[in-house]
Amino acid sequence: MSIITENKVVRSICWFTESARSPRLIYALNDIETRLIERGYTIQTKRICFNTEPISALANLEETEGLYLSVGSLDYKTANEQLYDFLQAKNVSFNLDLTTSVDLEDVEVLFRIINKAPEKTFNFTYTFQNRPSSPFFPSATFERPGFAIGLQSTDLSEGCADMEEWLSNMRSVWEEVCSIFVDRADFLGIDASIAPLFRGKSSLVHFVKRISGGFSRVVTTDLFVKLTQFLSTHNPKPVGLCGLMLPCLEDFELAEEYEAGQFSIERNIFLSLHSGLGIDSYPIGINESPKRVLEVLRLLQMLSVKYEKPLSARFVSDGKARIGDRTDFRNQYLKDVRIRPL
Repeated sequence: MSIITENKVVRSICWFTESARSPRLIYALNDIETRLIERGYTIQTKRICFNTEPISALANLEETEGLYLSVGSLDYKTANEQLYDFLQAKNVSFNLDLTTSVDLEDVEVLFRIINKAPEKTFNFTYTFQNRPSSPFFPSATFERPGFAIGLQSTDLSEGCADMEEWLSNMRSVWEEVCSIFVDRADFLGIDASIAPLFRGKSSLVHFVKRISGGFSRVVTTDLFVKLTQFLSTHNPKPVGLCGLMLPCLEDFELAEEYEAGQFSIERNIFLSLHSGLGIDSYPIGINESPKRVLEVLRLLQMLSVKYEKPLSARFVSDGKARIGDRTDFRNQYLKDVRIRPL
């Protein structure tokens, strides 16, 4: 049972369902939220991931304030058929499954989004050997009905003198969340992925610099490997991805490393291969070569197959900034940076 009283932040409560027509969806999410709040948790987002619902069928739910929606993993044909509805939607996400192959037409999906509705790049990612039931968008995909919890575990590092103290805090919170829902057969589990945000206590880079002195040096130590080993072995009810997210522009202190030339696409892929989950909220210029994006995606696909590892690639654009320009996302979750070539 947890004795942690502060910094217990739930990034996502996600309900996985077949149909958008169930009248109990919002009630079910609110009930889960209430239980967590009563135990001292702060809830950031509530989400629903569907199995076979088309984007066009979600219009009514989009009117529910603060609710995030996803249609999960799509193949190229389905994504292409629904792309217009995706571009018109307010808050719907999806991921394009490229586990078996990557072609230039898959890259063209990204550039169509950049050209027509660049803000929607935040809601779209490519996935390779994706794991189901992760509550984190846009990688979430349906496998069976129920709900999953994703935490903002970086906040639990505040005041910790070393990695071991932070890991102990995480384990205590995982055990508490499981105890809260011990009576719920539809509780799928906890995606223990580290999901950094902003700066200070919520930033992974901030913690790494505080205990180790610098981000660049730590990249070639075993710190991240030890962290992800803990996530995979000590979570009492694992579900989803359970890895290290490296959201380039959502972790503002990681964005600063990017601007300083310390988080190249090569370094991102290196970290993802041994500890991470892929390329996440990585800036891309509107004049980046589609062939270069294809090269990166094909490498990720091959690495994913070779190491039997889930990976993803989410590139974000403001629709205006070219390589060398400074972005203007107007998105509170993305830090503006000067764009480097991939």
